[in-house]
Amino acid sequence: MTQFVYVFGGDKTEGSAAQKNLLGGKGANLAEMASLGLPVPAGFTISTDMCTTYYDNGKTYPKTLDAEVKKALKHIESAVGKSFGDDNDPLLVSVRSGARVSMPGMMDTVLNLGLNDKTVEGLAKKSGDARFAYDSYRRFIQMYGDVVMGVDHYEFEDVLDTHKRNKQLKNDTQIDATGWKKIITDYKEIITRFAGHPFPQDPHEQLWGAISAVFNSWEIPRAVTYRKINDIPSGWGTAVNVQAMVFGNMGSDCATGVAFTRDPSTGENVFYGEYLINAQGEDVVAGIRTPLPIVEMKKTMPAVYDELLAVREKLESHYCDMQDIEFTVQQNKLYMLQTRSGKRSAAAALKIAVDLVKEKRITQDEALMLVSPESLDQLLHPTLDPKATKNVLGTGLPASPGAATGQVCFSPDEAEELSKKDIDVILCRTETSPEDIHGMHAAKGILTTRGGMTSHAAVVARGMGRPCVAGAGTLAINDRDGVMIAGDKRISAGEIITLDGSTGEVMLGQVATQKPNLSGDFETIMAWADKARRMNVRTNADTPEDVATALGFGAEGIGLCRTEHMFFDADRIQAVREMIFANSTDGRRKALAKIEPYQVNDFKAIFKGMDGLPVTVRLLDPPLHEFLPHKTEDVKLFADNMNLNIESVRSRLAQLHESNPMLGHRGCRLGITYPEIYEMQVRAIIMAALDVQKTGTDVRPEIMIPLISSKNEMTFFKDMSHRVAKELIKQSGQKLNYMVGTMIELPRAALRANHIAEDAEFFSFGTNDLTQTTLGLSRDDAGHFLPEYVNKGIYPRDPFVSLDIDGVGQLVDMAVQKGRATRPDIKLGICGEHGGDPSSIMFFDSVGLDYVSCSPYRVPIARLAAAQASITHNKEKITKLKKDA
Repeated sequence: MTQFVYVFGGDKTEGSAAQKNLLGGKGANLAEMASLGLPVPAGFTISTDMCTTYYDNGKTYPKTLDAEVKKALKHIESAVGKSFGDDNDPLLVSVRSGARVSMPGMMDTVLNLGLNDKTVEGLAKKSGDARFAYDSYRRFIQMYGDVVMGVDHYEFEDVLDTHKRNKQLKNDTQIDATGWKKIITDYKEIITRFAGHPFPQDPHEQLWGAISAVFNSWEIPRAVTYRKINDIPSGWGTAVNVQAMVFGNMGSDCATGVAFTRDPSTGENVFYGEYLINAQGEDVVAGIRTPLPIVEMKKTMPAVYDELLAVREKLESHYCDMQDIEFTVQQNKLYMLQTRSGKRSAAAALKIAVDLVKEKRITQDEALMLVSPESLDQLLHPTLDPKATKNVLGTGLPASPGAATGQVCFSPDEAEELSKKDIDVILCRTETSPEDIHGMHAAKGILTTRGGMTSHAAVVARGMGRPCVAGAGTLAINDRDGVMIAGDKRISAGEIITLDGSTGEVMLGQVATQKPNLSGDFETIMAWADKARRMNVRTNADTPEDVATALGFGAEGIGLCRTEHMFFDADRIQAVREMIFANSTDGRRKALAKIEPYQVNDFKAIFKGMDGLPVTVRLLDPPLHEFLPHKTEDVKLFADNMNLNIESVRSRLAQLHESNPMLGHRGCRLGITYPEIYEMQVRAIIMAALDVQKTGTDVRPEIMIPLISSKNEMTFFKDMSHRVAKELIKQSGQKLNYMVGTMIELPRAALRANHIAEDAEFFSFGTNDLTQTTLGLSRDDAGHFLPEYVNKGIYPRDPFVSLDIDGVGQLVDMAVQKGRATRPDIKLGICGEHGGDPSSIMFFDSVGLDYVSCSPYRVPIARLAAAQASITHNKEKITKLKKDA
């Protein structure tokens, strides 16, 4: 019989941190902490396998589950000495979700489950505090009504706010037992009105309602959105964690808190967090009350604080990583409710990784695995110039570092829509909730007027790499009127503001920026990555500016120089159009002679910048119609400049029109039809290389023929390239090493790679077009419907962002094997957009490519991803060798 329920705490613990795929991150770590002897309230975890089974069986449970849950409840009852549903001394539990990775979009926690109209009286008598008991009951009704029964939490907040206003009370802690009883009555009426049936009084019905709500939350929109953003497979499922309640809201000797073993914004080795006295559960992160810095606990609860410091050290030493912990203090006794690897800013991730190596807790390779390659993007872009003039509207907490400028936007839905139109927005909210996840991802920065450094906004923003200013209490947001009030200023939606997530400042208008300073920990991590990785990392660059940027980020050559990008300058485009309109070979050569000097100078600048590094130059790839005028006024201007009749120009445009230019007269097909174009380009490459080489520069040109599908095409262009190059080299009296190869971007090229390799000295996989031609999808057109494929799970992710390993990947793997079988020393790389995607890089390393090439700003990301791929695959090889031995 399949086991679905695993207990922890008390006298028995099943499971460990190594089983997070089965128990979810929360459940696995609760079991681990219990095994370490930390004070963990007893509980049980329903595994992620149950979630998968639940959906596979049409949202029904196997008959065996009920018995397993009852047995696990007995385990908690034995550990705590209370009975679930007992009217006199009830066992109360919390119910939490727990996927294998942290997912802010999942179901909110339900606390105090087991309370009803009778058990609340028993709790009041047993605790001797009626106010505490009825406060706990109203919390449970509100949480359960919201997350299980689907009643909007604002309905409950309205009741609470009205009661405090009528009684002239400022804080929830001022409400007495009588007040809570009245509020509870109102809450139950709200539930009956909005849910259509009364609040359940049976504790077992409550428990199964909460369990089902956790599993159902796996497919709610905000969870699906978060998975999509973070490439989390839908098949992983979530676990359910049921745990005995401990109470931080029983008085002044009680508290609840969230802490990080190091500063998640800077990485500094200091205990960092917040807590609230006489509070429960989500109070700290909800922003309802202003929490205290964790260091204040030295004064208010010194013994508990010392115990927390010992737990901090024990957890860091055990997990060898910065931990995010949740705890509750009940009558001066500490209880641990969670530990997990904490979300952190990119700068903090680097510092923490480097410091852990310095502290001899982890190796350099282990440090590299702690840093997300994608997070480095946060560090590669400009920050605010400290000398710039600032019009500061207000300040809050520096919750997530970085700077962002954009339009004020009060709605997450609107933020998403504006982002689709390439409009930068700052999402401004009183506080954020998991429902806002799509708008937070779309925004360039996040501003809240409530909440602390461990609020939802702060934690999610750090994980996403979005600058965030939280708890800016001097500002007020009026959602209804669509304004933000700062003193005597009213900021409307659409106005521009700037956030500085490193200082907490909120500024009116756009503020000047400066280039990032990539030194210290960044350089250390990159040096370790370069030592660990097998693949080289090149860049896709077409200009000297791109070259300089890429070299600054550590590029080891150019994997793709797109020559067509050099043709669109105003002076050059006219000559290109003359060439296209020419009626003879001589006419085309005459026009090409005007373009050739530009090409030579372009290549010289690039070769000089890439001294000693390879430069792969792709010959002209796009169809000719892309260079022609299409607007009426542009067509007329061109005709006038060429002294041509406008009708003859229109006739030629019609001749060049293609129904499907992606599969039409482009790439090497242009070179077959008009070989003089490719001859000019090869001549320009070789002439530039010879000129630059005379100055002492080490030049390594690689001539790449695009869109090859057969060996005959490759032979044609190899012979042409060598003929042109050898003639120029002979005239110069120099020696020049160069290569001629091709892009593999058509399925037939991959299938015939062993034959093409007879003439090609290198393959560079053009995975953009290889994806289009393999899947039969136009990247430009598919954008209208491809998101639905991802949303409905037909594709796990966008194949133009992350390589389709099962399809396109098979062709790459096949071409690698076939190419090497013919030419063992063939150089193999990839220059499509996938060259900067970490999950694709993992695959490219596994099939043995020599290098990846990506845009300049993705180079550091690719360097780290390539290192992680090497480390992962080396571990797998060692494990296999040990197993075989």
